[in-house]
Amino acid sequence: MKFDITITKTTAPKERPADESKLGFGRIFTDHMFLMDYSKEEGWHDARIVPFGPMPIHPASTVLHYGAEIFEGMKAYRAADGSIRMFRPMENIKRLNNSAERLCLPQIDEEGCLDILNTIVELEKDWVPHSEGTSLYLRPFLFGNDPHLGVHAVNNALFAVICCPVGAYYAEGLNPVKIAIESEDVRAVRGGTGYAKCGGNYAASLRAGERAERNGYTQVLWLDGVDRKYIEEVGAMNVMFKINGKIVTPALTGSVLPGITRKSCVELLKDWGYEVEERLFSVDELFEALENGTLEEAWGTGTAAVVSPIGNLFYKGKEYTVSDNKIGPLTQKLYDNLTAIQWGKQEDAHGWSYTVCNG
Repeated sequence: MKFDITITKTTAPKERPADESKLGFGRIFTDHMFLMDYSKEEGWHDARIVPFGPMPIHPASTVLHYGAEIFEGMKAYRAADGSIRMFRPMENIKRLNNSAERLCLPQIDEEGCLDILNTIVELEKDWVPHSEGTSLYLRPFLFGNDPHLGVHAVNNALFAVICCPVGAYYAEGLNPVKIAIESEDVRAVRGGTGYAKCGGNYAASLRAGERAERNGYTQVLWLDGVDRKYIEEVGAMNVMFKINGKIVTPALTGSVLPGITRKSCVELLKDWGYEVEERLFSVDELFEALENGTLEEAWGTGTAAVVSPIGNLFYKGKEYTVSDNKIGPLTQKLYDNLTAIQWGKQEDAHGWSYTVCNG
């Protein structure tokens, strides 16, 4: 189904950034945003694109008191031929609906949601930057806004999409990061909301992240919340290891976010003939591989960074160096191939790149 989207264009368009090297991330927003309301009686209705600006919200709104909120992160790219593309958008839409189901929020028709993304991206296509490594970041989000207190399933909700031009994630190049393995806090447990992309998961990660940063580390590597020994995610990304020629990545047991970049990496790696093991992987096994020299590369995967090479790992007072603190050849190959597909610079054999408009 398609939603009947009304468009109210801004009468005061913003000046677009002249220097795309200073875009940063999440600081500059486009002229418009998409909004759509939900009620139990009417379903989804009043789909509209309006000038970007504050949204009124009732002080008793469900999201403010009980965290009934989910979101997605995706990008629109200006390809080599000038067209505007998205990367595997239906995967994000399916994950949005999976998150909605977990938090008892209303789901959205998949084809209708794709049409919403098409419409807002095409309207804001002049905001898609041109420089190498830049893109238009899309943030679809959905939250409960029942105007009264009480813990219950959501009866009223709002779906929104905002857009912001973003710079290259690695302004100074693809450099390895320092990671501290977290031994106190946990991010999620099986049966919880770990597989959902909801704000509470990220809020729960902040304390450990701040602690790691104070000690000179960029991110934390999360262990499972039950046995406290199985590796799950690195920061807000999935994680992969190349050990003795094989690729090992934590299994999607319900406490790990099913990343679209992770899925794409697994498919590419199998295409290239690598054996990929998706399984429980303990911190003890990781350090055994570090100590006997079989850990060849380690990297995180996610929409914002694509891949993030890991150069140092810290755990219980000891620091280890990975791949001589340099980006490994396989990590580089994954980054080069994924970004080339996203920006339309090489053949897309899987059909992952989705054309929105001709730019």
